Amino acid sequence: MNESELEAAEMAYMTTRPLTATDADGDERVVEAALRPRTLDEVVGQERVREQLSLLLQAARARQRVPDHVLMSGPPGLGKTTLAMIIAAEMSVPLRLTSGPAITHAGDLAAILSGLNEGDVLFVDEIHRMSRPAEEMLYMAMEDFRVDVVIGKGPGATAIPLEIPPFTLVGATTRAGLLPSPLRDRFGFTARLEFYEPEDLERIVHRSAGLLDVHLQSEGAREISLRSRGTPRIANRLLRRVRDFAQVRANGVVTRDLARSALDLFEVDESGLDRLDRSVLDVLCRRFGGGPVGVSTLAVAVGEERETV
Repeated sequence: MNESELEAAEMAYMTTRPLTATDADGDERVVEAALRPRTLDEVVGQERVREQLSLLLQAARARQRVPDHVLMSGPPGLGKTTLAMIIAAEMSVPLRLTSGPAITHAGDLAAILSGLNEGDVLFVDEIHRMSRPAEEMLYMAMEDFRVDVVIGKGPGATAIPLEIPPFTLVGATTRAGLLPSPLRDRFGFTARLEFYEPEDLERIVHRSAGLLDVHLQSEGAREISLRSRGTPRIANRLLRRVRDFAQVRANGVVTRDLARSALDLFEVDESGLDRLDRSVLDVLCRRFGGGPVGVSTLAVAVGEERETV
């Protein structure tokens, strides 16, 4: 998630009025962000993580202290950004959003930290992609709520200590193994988000359909959930495409047969695989006998960029 997407998510999250079908005609990223739950009670699935977070936040409120730093890991689209927003909302404090790739120098991090107020929640997406100098500065900020800003170079360089108000860092990563141990150890709570069960995805799809003013039958919600690969972000995206199909080619009611027809049109099969997924598997199995094969070679074989594959 880049800076513009994070800003769109924050703006949509802070909107207090309910999302309507008219809103859905706007920016897809804003619509997707507006579908996020706003409290822990609204979150579907991830029961263990929800219970743990609830305990952490209730204890912090009772002690009138900032919550411990939180690290959330797991595949994309499972709700890490949403939970960070909920943590800020539950503590009634502002949320500051940034991403690891955007923090390329220690000075970038110092500027962000110096702008925090006491109790603020700082969310760093893709925290494993922070630069090493910024990472090392973050150690002291997390533990002692201070950083040393170096002024000048060479023998005349001077380190100026900068005090930071107590804050809560929420880090999100899809690759927890890339985080160095000193950074992982400074998080007071670590949550691992797992893929959702179809039943939980059905409830999510029904909730989103209500916000989007979509007439969704239970069988249609079931069909969408089964093709969502256990990921709420994918479920919401498929729901919007099925909604378009129902509006243009039917009477607006999403049934099981209509959902199947719509998803078949958009080349999402019963396992949730799209055209690129099937192309990669087909080439891997038929041309290369199941592998091993390099990513670059595989990308050339399917006619896609290496980064895409």
